[in-house]
Parts: sequence; structure tokens; C-alpha cells
Amino acid sequence: MVFKKLLGSLGVGGPTVDTVLHPGGATPGSTLSGEVRLRGGSADVTIEHITLELVARVEAEHGDGEAEGAVVFERFTVAGGFVLAEGEEHGIPFGVALPWETPVTELHGQDLGIILGVRTELSVAGARDKGDLDRLTVTPLPAQEAVLEALGQLGFGFRSADLELGHIRGSDQQLPFYQEIELSPAPRYADRINEIEVTFLTGPGGVDVVLEADKRGGHFSEGGDTLSRFTVGHHEAAYRDLATEVDGLIRSMAEARAWHGTAGGHGHGQPQHHSGPGMGTVVAAGAAGVAVGVVGGMVAAEVVDEVGDFFEGDEEEEAGDEG
Repeated sequence: MVFKKLLGSLGVGGPTVDTVLHPGGATPGSTLSGEVRLRGGSADVTIEHITLELVARVEAEHGDGEAEGAVVFERFTVAGGFVLAEGEEHGIPFGVALPWETPVTELHGQDLGIILGVRTELSVAGARDKGDLDRLTVTPLPAQEAVLEALGQLGFGFRSADLELGHIRGSDQQLPFYQEIELSPAPRYADRINEIEVTFLTGPGGVDVVLEADKRGGHFSEGGDTLSRFTVGHHEAAYRDLATEVDGLIRSMAEARAWHGTAGGHGHGQPQHHSGPGMGTVVAAGAAGVAVGVVGGMVAAEVVDEVGDFFEGDEEEEAGDEG
């Protein structure tokens, strides 16, 4: 995965940057490695810093609809304070730790529709330029995969996945958004449950799993959302009978009285902005196949066009390659 960009803000003849991520999908909490390759321009320049930004496309409740935008959720400064000579080629290897809560974008080679990117910012003599975004692939940890496999064994099917701005009530969530994996109900629950939403809150010790059931209403019962949570240690997946455990939890959820959330129908709780990497703010990135609105944020204004160009351009480039 490679991207290049002429640093136009530095003028004609400025340096170019080419960031290469090592092949293969990363996992939450693992090391993302690669190399930033610089080529000097027509004059010597001082590189003040080279920063990698992790960016995610995120949805948020907005009025009666949803908004979609970009969140910078982590930044890493990988180099700086050196002179890049005229025409010089210089490679900077890097290895940075992905946050434990980094969303999963792929399962068994299937794209889940989650878009993450890595962007390079180069600062030279007070001028900054952000390179184009490179698509980042993240595969599940064994414990996460085991939970999803258990649900698959029970007959639940993948429906969609997205990232929601906000904080799950009562959790130790670190990122300003959480991932929801939406599953169609197993046949045995289809008369009582519309869908199951799965959220992983992962940390060094294991994975907290949040299950939310969207229950159907009946003649003598209300519809609504019910929640259940459990934890799987990183080394427990091999010996725990997760299919039986999950089935018992979902059975209890199907039989329980519905619990009504307060965040537009989401039982996870009212989205709350809080400080953290990227400040947890969202900027509008336009419609991309779903109905969206506009959410204000504090991310720098230049992010809007660059992120929008990436999301649209990435899809066009892939379509061109397939053709």
C-alpha cells in the first residue's frame, strides 16, 4: 500500500513523500509497521516533523437523521529535526502501536464496510502538508473472531457494520467512537428479535463484548432494545464454549422486558464528546451511499476536502482496477 503526494504548499520543487505500509492486515493492539520514504526537491530543507494520523469514517446521530464524517483518532510523530538535502532519498522505518479499540475492517477476507486510513503529515519550515490517505486493513483478534464464530454457529448472519460517534454507558471506552456489527437473527429467534448488534471494547486483558438485541413487539409485549455484556480473555477463546454462553445470553435477552435507550433508540447511551486522540470530533464528509447529515467538529477545516476526496477516490480507483 503506497501513496505519494507532491507537497504543493511548499512550492514547486518541494520534497515528495511515499509512505509504504508492510503488507498484511494488522490487529487491534498490534504494531503497524512500514516506511516513510522521502525524496528531496530542488533545495535543502529542514524536516521539522513527520506525523502519521489514523483516520476513520464515522456516523453520528444528528437531529432526525445521521451524519457521516472523519475522525482522527490517533497521531504518531515518527521522525523530525533533520535536513533533507537536494535530491536526497531518505527512508524512515516506523512501528507504531494501534489502539486496542481499533475497529475491525475485515473478517475471513470479507470487507465489512469499515473505512480506516493512514495519512502522513510533513512539516517543513512552518508549512505543513498532509499526504493522501492509505486504506488500513484490520483483522480481528482470536477472542473477537471466536465470538463472531460462535454467533455464526448459532445461525446469526452478517448484515452490516459501522462506526458510531459516542461513548458506551458504563464502559472504559477510550476512543471517541465504537464499532457496531449488525447481525440478522438466527431462525430460532427470528420471531422475537429483529437483529443483534455486537460491539467489542478491547484492552490488554481481553475483550468486553456488548450485545444489543432489537426486539420485536407482540400482542402482549413491547419491542425495544435489551443489552447484555460479557468478557473474553485473549487466551480464553480456545477452551470456552462461547456458542453455548452466547446462546444463553441471547435467550435471556429475547425473554426479558425491553430496555429503552435514550440515544435515538440506541441502548448504548447518549453520545458524549470527550477529550482523547483526535479530540473525538467529526466533520462532514458528504453522502457515501447512506443518508447523512452534517455534524460540526473541531478538526482542522482542510480535513474535510481531503477525507472526502479519499473516500470517493478510493472507491473509484478500486472500481477502475477491477475493470
